[in-house]
Amino acid sequence: MKLARRDGAGIVAKPPRDKLGLLLYGGDAMRVALKRQEYLKALLGLQAEEEMRLTRIPAADLRREPALLMDAIKAIGFFPGPRAAFVEGANELVAQIIVDTVKDWQAGDAQIVVTAGELKKTSKLLKTFESHRDAYAWGIFDDPPDRAEIERLLGDAKLRTEGSAMAALEDLARSLDPGDFRQTLEKLSLYKLSDPNTPVNLQDIAACAPASVEAVVDDILNIVAEKKSAMIGPLMRRLQSQGVNAVTLSIMAMRHFRTLHRTACNPGAPVWGVRDRDRVMRQARDWGAFKLETALGILTDTDLQLRSAGQTAPAMAIIERTFIRLAMYGAS
Repeated sequence: MKLARRDGAGIVAKPPRDKLGLLLYGGDAMRVALKRQEYLKALLGLQAEEEMRLTRIPAADLRREPALLMDAIKAIGFFPGPRAAFVEGANELVAQIIVDTVKDWQAGDAQIVVTAGELKKTSKLLKTFESHRDAYAWGIFDDPPDRAEIERLLGDAKLRTEGSAMAALEDLARSLDPGDFRQTLEKLSLYKLSDPNTPVNLQDIAACAPASVEAVVDDILNIVAEKKSAMIGPLMRRLQSQGVNAVTLSIMAMRHFRTLHRTACNPGAPVWGVRDRDRVMRQARDWGAFKLETALGILTDTDLQLRSAGQTAPAMAIIERTFIRLAMYGAS
């Protein structure tokens, strides 16, 4: 069964114990690993490895010894509770081994959990998990956590928010890698230990968020926000040569302009997560809330265009045109 994002989040949070298992795949190994950790923790509990209810099988080992996976799912454990065999880093070289094992899986066998990188639609591993009535396949892409997932992570960390703190966390989640965002929540949890009954506010987030999330693209964002359109092209060439991609620039620009919009709407609120707060406040005053709303609409359209499956234009050219358009609009 192929899982959509919301369905996948539900399965990972509360795994059915009577199913064959789960295939998690995607280009971002960190995102895939985090979802796999969540799934195995929810399925098996914290003591699974100590109780020998979890068997880890690297793909390279499975290729050398094809019987490892079959042996793992059929083995009878000494401890009661659900069992799983986890194949890490699967690819087409071990796909047939996994497919054959799936065919022989029976109720009562250990679950099969597989992680892989990007898979083509023609992948026999992907087809097997998507077509099996007792198995799941979930593609993990670069989309940031949505509000529901952030709320779940806050619940796991025993945190709650107040006021605009949730919006601030959503912005932060769009700017950070998944692992860094989780570390920020862990830091927040420790930060609130002395006062666990009060909700997380903007000041708490400012104290725990990384000091310079957008350090690599600060210059281009400030140039756009300060309407210096003539300087955008040369700086974009430099950023491209440093390996910064268009989606990253789109996400970071969205966060920067959201910060400006929030500041313009609430002049007295603290400005967190930026290196030069006075500069951000000047930019917000200069743009005004109305123009910033339009700018956010332009950035949203660009982000959707960049993520469109049918997009053929060069991504960096698209984001560069958007930045020039924003700078000229701001100056008009």
